[in-house]
Amino acid sequence: MSLFEKLFEQAQKRFRVFTLDFFLFILNNMRRNNIPQITVQRIAMYVQVLEELVEKGECIVSSDVLAKECGLKPSQIRKDLSYFGEFGVRGVGYYTKDLLTTIKHFLCIDKKWNCALVGVGNLGKALLRYRLFRKKGFEIVAIFDCDPFKIGETVGEYEIFCLKRLKEKAKELNIEIGIITTSPKCAQRAANAIVEAGIKGIINFAPVRLKVPEEVKIDYVDLSVHLMTMAFNLVQNNGGRR
Repeated sequence: MSLFEKLFEQAQKRFRVFTLDFFLFILNNMRRNNIPQITVQRIAMYVQVLEELVEKGECIVSSDVLAKECGLKPSQIRKDLSYFGEFGVRGVGYYTKDLLTTIKHFLCIDKKWNCALVGVGNLGKALLRYRLFRKKGFEIVAIFDCDPFKIGETVGEYEIFCLKRLKEKAKELNIEIGIITTSPKCAQRAANAIVEAGIKGIINFAPVRLKVPEEVKIDYVDLSVHLMTMAFNLVQNNGGRR
């Protein structure tokens, strides 16, 4: 018997009916690391689409509709959502709010995540103005820089702290994610400070690869990579002609 089958059996005995709590029980006991990273990225994309559907008052969504909105095949949607078990209603679709709640629980974004931003330049200031982070549950609670001329200044509601105070502030504010928006030459120093502060998640916007311990998770956001990919796709669509 597979892990999912065992959990399904336990949930049946506990809840009797297929309520939302039934599926959340299964998710709480599943090993999330068994799911491929590319699948997690697609599932995260579903959140945006489902939120829009909920706002429109759509109670039920089919895999065909979800696929069209996401630019994917319905079979891919069904395969991704199969990690949650038989959540949909055959011939009907998925209950939109329940599916959204389940995915958010799976992604652990049904809680607040406190973030620190390191590097208060143009990009850093732009991210501070991006209010959607807070709406999604990610709140920048402190900002840092190593430029002595910036330390002590305020940007909106934030005071710029010296990078040396990151460890102190991380403990005080329960910071779990560090966002690096420094220049490439300062990025490794920022990463070292984040690691030393005990923060286990890093989003790096600097166009450079960083060295961090294995237990620290790091994601890279490099617009140049997307531009290069787009250039290739445009040439491919043009029959290989440049």
